[in-house]
Amino acid sequence: MEDLAKIDKNFELKSNIGKDNLKFYNIEEAPFRIYGVFKEKDKFCRMPETVAKTVSENVSILNYETSGGRVRFITDSPYVAINITMNAVGKAPHFALTGSAGLDLYVKEDGKDVYRGTFIPPYDLDKSYERIIEFKTQFNSEPIRAEREITINFPPYSGVNDLYIGLDGDSYVKEAPDYKYEKPIVFYGHSITQGGCVTRPGYTYPAIISRRFDCNFINLGFSGSAKG
Repeated sequence: MEDLAKIDKNFELKSNIGKDNLKFYNIEEAPFRIYGVFKEKDKFCRMPETVAKTVSENVSILNYETSGGRVRFITDSPYVAINITMNAVGKAPHFALTGSAGLDLYVKEDGKDVYRGTFIPPYDLDKSYERIIEFKTQFNSEPIRAEREITINFPPYSGVNDLYIGLDGDSYVKEAPDYKYEKPIVFYGHSITQGGCVTRPGYTYPAIISRRFDCNFINLGFSGSAKG
């Protein structure tokens, strides 16, 4: 993977996380694998815009909320950071911001995806934020370097323009293996399917089923718009 920042400093991603050896990667480049969403007109969506517009105006809007989006990879970094830029932030008084606009991280352990942390958005979130999850055995211990198969879930009720993954600069990053069932299950429905009002992205029921059976999926839940 070519590091453009070494060639052109304009591609260098600035960070306030405070790790001296932090290196960011664009998830749209190998070896990262993106599931459930794809890039169209500089932002991620769940189906082609031309298709969404034939369904309804509401679906064409909600299509750019990234429920079901995931990025998967393998690394031995002792921590994982994110730098995310959003085009819309879902906020509601009855909905935890970690659920509408946060991301969460799972690690494959003994054949099962285990929750290891949430990238918690700031309370005054506008359109971008950074967060880090360190792999520790206890509070105040040093982060542990080990190979981990990682899945990061996108926000269910917000729109994503760009997502960068930050890893220790001395660590490797490799492609994650296929799901056991790589051909995706397609879930269709309303807000319950999209993920309202989960406390974090991994709690949507399609994501729970995906972890239980190691299957790929596409979430076509659209709040208030399941009129098929």
